Order: sequence, then structure tokens, then C-alpha cells
Amino acid sequence: MFERFSSSYFLGRLYVEPYDGAEAAIHRTEHERLNECVYTDGRGVERVDYPLVMKLDTAHFPVVGDDGVPSGTLALPRDAVDSDALPDDRPVLLADAPRAAELLRYAGYDPDDLAPGGPGGSGP
Repeated sequence: MFERFSSSYFLGRLYVEPYDGAEAAIHRTEHERLNECVYTDGRGVERVDYPLVMKLDTAHFPVVGDDGVPSGTLALPRDAVDSDALPDDRPVLLADAPRAAELLRYAGYDPDDLAPGGPGGSGP
């Protein structure tokens, strides 16, 4: 679904649509799988519920898992996007662990909640 694009991002394509939720979301199973690939290092028990950070156009979004979002879809809060331009199949960037930790700190997440193994922790 995503492949390395740069030193800080992976590139993928998702169907992007507005929805009535408060946070950006993808299907929970996909969220956990991406979390394992991007944030974990395979040592011990590791959390897979950290917010992912995705970039669409010029905006970054902390992304949570939600069983109500269809597979292959990035659902964005209506007030955060131009609803006239969506839904659409779009390229999406996924931040790697160090970049995600930096962006999540900017968004107000507690850095102590993000390590170890989470964004910027001991994960890849």
C-alpha cells in the first residue's frame, strides 16, 4: 500500500473522503498493520494504536483507526478539507517514525506517550 518515497515519508494512494468524525481515520486493521510496519521493531510487546501521520497536499493529519471507515480509505473531518474536491483517489504521504514523532509533538501529543517503540522511539 505504501513504499519509501523519501528519507521521512512513504508514498501510497488512498481513496480520500470527507466524513463527520473529529479525527482523520483509516480502517482499524490497516492502521494497526501500518503502525507495525512503520513504528515497531519486533522486540517484545509493542503498541499499534499510535496515531499515524499522513500528509495530503500541504496538510498533515494525525490518523487513528476506525472500524467504520472502509478499507483503502482515508476519512478526513469535513471541516478540515475542501469537500468539493472530495471524494477522490489521491496520493498520500505517510510519515516515518522520527518525522511522525516530531509532527505529533507539534500537534500537542505528549512525547512520553510516544516512546519506546512508538513514533521516534526504538522503532524503524
